[in-house]
Order: sequence, then structure tokens, then C-alpha cells
Amino acid sequence: MSVPRSDVDLFTDEVLDDPYPHLQALRDAGPVVGLDAHDVYAVARYDDVRAILDDDATFVSGEGVGLNEFINTGGRGTTLMSDGAEHTCQREIIGRPLTPRALSDLRPDAQALADALVDRLVGQPSVDAVTELAEVLPATWVPDLLGWPAEGRDRLLDWAAASFDGLGPLNERAVAAGDGLLEMTAYAQQLAGSTLPADSFAARILGAAERGEVERSRCPMMIIDYIAPSLDTTISAIGNLVWLLATHPDQWRLLRDEPHRAKGALNEALRLESPISCFTRVARVDTEVGGVAIPAGSRVMLSFASANRDERRWVDPERFDITRESAGHLAFGHGEHACVGMGLARLEGTAVLTALVERVATIELAGPPQRKRNNLIRAFASLPIRLTPARR
Repeated sequence: MSVPRSDVDLFTDEVLDDPYPHLQALRDAGPVVGLDAHDVYAVARYDDVRAILDDDATFVSGEGVGLNEFINTGGRGTTLMSDGAEHTCQREIIGRPLTPRALSDLRPDAQALADALVDRLVGQPSVDAVTELAEVLPATWVPDLLGWPAEGRDRLLDWAAASFDGLGPLNERAVAAGDGLLEMTAYAQQLAGSTLPADSFAARILGAAERGEVERSRCPMMIIDYIAPSLDTTISAIGNLVWLLATHPDQWRLLRDEPHRAKGALNEALRLESPISCFTRVARVDTEVGGVAIPAGSRVMLSFASANRDERRWVDPERFDITRESAGHLAFGHGEHACVGMGLARLEGTAVLTALVERVATIELAGPPQRKRNNLIRAFASLPIRLTPARR
């Protein structure tokens, strides 16, 4: 089967503002489409994306998961960009404080913080659902868990954004991210050589090195593995969820009437507005996707944002429906490289949503939202809303 070609650049301002018609065109074109602008094969249909994520022996991450060689070379050896035993070892260490039991212990603190946060915001004429709501737990509580010193925290959000800009093609945004990536690396190296709170996530990485479970030289990059995923993806998920509920009042009313649907509402928001648009893999051997030949050494872009709206998988996929069974979405990836921090992100998102359901009668837009343009992250820069208090 021949490979259709496309000249679309998915990372221009115009496309980032409204990517979905372009992703629809890729799905319609075939199971694999050559993207001339980036010299990659694009895979945009759900079944094909999931199959590739399941086959980490054929489609490897150790050659990098970004769209430019600078980030792919510099990031090799991180949990995101490693394979086999190396990946398994690092993922196991990073995931120790993120097990279901560990997260269960964190849930009361997260809920108490979310409750207090919404109590402060409800009834105000206007609040920014990004800076005053979505960013608060990821940017304040989570750094405490990770063990970041107070000094330098003001740069964490910028570094997280730079990480995802840097994973895109070598465009203006990726180039501008370079300084932030260097700062973040230097900061992680400094942390790896310092004394950290004993129970912090970062301290546990250093403890694993002291026990010989991982090389000490790996610690800075493993610490970096906590930064971007624990911040921008969660902020994106919460912001997109609030926007969807504000613009779909029928779904908000349903959620208030049936609060047990909170988990489903979060999953549906993750499906419809996937925080991370895509990652890449490299074919280790000659292979096929959907009957299309993929030569060894080819870089393949997996579009999570497209797969999660694929009409072959979802009925009426453009519709926001909190009753939909959306748990099979690929917003957190899938398989061996699924997001190790997805449980923490769900915990924060559910805590904020629960606080809103218990305290807010209506969520309305209080002004025009402003999208945040990032090569890989789908998020808002500003989202003015009004939270009308509920009778309690």
C-alpha cells in the first residue's frame, strides 16, 4: 500500500489553535501519512496508535520521542527516552511513591487543599481558572512532594512548558525553549548533589542510587522526569475540564445531580482535549502499520489527540459526554511507556472537580479564553470564569 503525503505543519500557530480538522484529514488519508514538513510518518487512527504503543520491541523510545534531533540526543537515558531493562529499572524507582496505595495516603491532603482553594474562589466576580485554579495544586503542593527547595520554584512552570516545546520540531518555539531546558538541567544536577527532605520523591531517587539500584549519574535526568509531567499535563487536564463544563452546562448539571460521574467526566475531558498531542517512536526493524510498510529507522509520530477523536473507535467523538465510557483513551499513553504519574494527575483533577461539585451551582465563562501555544501541550493561558455558589 502506498503512503499518502501531506504538507501540513501541525505546529504552526494557526493549526495549534484549531488542530482537529487537520487531524481528521490525516485519519481520512490512511493509516499512515508521510508528513513532508517534519520528515516523519504520522499515525492518527486509534487502533494503530494503540498497537504501536503495545509493541515497544518494534517501536522504540530510546532513539528519542521528540521531533528534533537535539532533544532526542540530549534526552536519551531519561525514563521517557529509554527501552528495555534500563527503562524498567528507572520507571520502577520513579513510580514507587505513585502506587495506588501511596496515592491513597495522599488523597485526603489533596482534597483538603482543593476544598480550601474552591472556597476562596467561589462567588468572586471573575477568577482565572488557569492561574487561580488549575495551576495551584500542581505548582504548590506537588513540588512539596517532589522535594523542590523554595528557591527556583518560580521557574518550574516555565521549565515544564519548555520541555514540551523542546519536544516539537525545531521551530521558533523549540529554539526559544533551549535556555529553559539548560536551566532545568543545571537545577536538577544541583538537586542531585544536595540534601533533600527524606520522604520526598527526589530523595528516593538519590536513595536508590546509594543502594546501587541505578547509577548516580542518572539521578539528575530522573529528577527531571518528575518536572514536566507533574505540572503542565495536570494543569492542562484541569483547565480543559473546567472549560468543557463551563461551555456544556447540561453536562455540569448532570454531574451535580450524579457526582459519582466525576471520574468519567475527567476521562472524557482527557479524551476530547488530550493534554499531550503526540510523541514519536522509531521503527527498530522493517515493519508494517495498517498494511503500510515502515522501513527500519523511520520515525513515526503517534497522534494521541487524533486517536482520541477517531470515529472508528468513538461514537460521535466530537461530543463532550460525561456518561461515555472513555477509560480507553490514550491521553496518558499506553503500554510500557504509559505516563507513570497518571495516578497523581487523576488524584489532583478529581480533587478539584469534587470540590467544585460540592460548592458551585454554575460555572460560566466570564470573558474570552486564551489558548496557550505550545508545540505539544493543549492548554489555556487564561480562562476567566465565574463560579456561582451552591446552596449548602
